[in-house]
Amino acid sequence: MAKTLIAYYSRRGENYVNGSIVSLPKGNTEVVVEKIKALLPDADVFHIDTLREYSKSYMTCIEEAKQELREKARPELKENLASIDDYDTIILGYPNWWGTMPMVCYTFLESHDFTGKRIIPFCTNEGSGMGSSVRFIKSLCPGSDVMAGVSIHGAEAAHADVHAERIAQMAR
Repeated sequence: MAKTLIAYYSRRGENYVNGSIVSLPKGNTEVVVEKIKALLPDADVFHIDTLREYSKSYMTCIEEAKQELREKARPELKENLASIDDYDTIILGYPNWWGTMPMVCYTFLESHDFTGKRIIPFCTNEGSGMGSSVRFIKSLCPGSDVMAGVSIHGAEAAHADVHAERIAQMAR
C-alpha cells in the first residue's frame, strides 16, 4: 500500500513577513503542513528539528543560518525517523534560507536512502521562491523522482489552501 510522509522544518517566533519582523505562534511552513495533512489524513507527519536551537532573534538566526550554509554544516537532528522504507511519497516542506533549504534538511535527506521515492518539495518564502533547493534535493537523493516544487509566499500561508490542494493532488 502506498504511504505518504510529510517531513518539514519550520521556525516559529520572530520571522520576516511582508517587510517586517513579527512573532508567529507557528512557522509558515507548519501552517501549510497542517493544511496538507487535513487533505491527506492517512499521511504521517515528521517535524525535522535541530538538536541545538537557533536564536530566538530573527536577525541572529539568519546569521546562524548563513554561517551553516558557508560551512556546509549538517546540524544534528533532535530525532530522526528509523526508516523511510514504508513511504513511496515524501512531501518535504521548508522555508527558503539564503536561496536554499535550512541545512538541517540536508542532514535529514542524507540520513536516508530515497531511491525509488517521489519527493514533492514545497518552500515558504518572502519572494525568493524555491531558490536552488530543488537542484540540491536532486543531488542529495539520486534515484528519486523529485518534482518541480511549490513556492508559497510565507505571509499568505494561512490562506494557502490552493497550494495545499495542489501538493495533495501531486501526492495522490
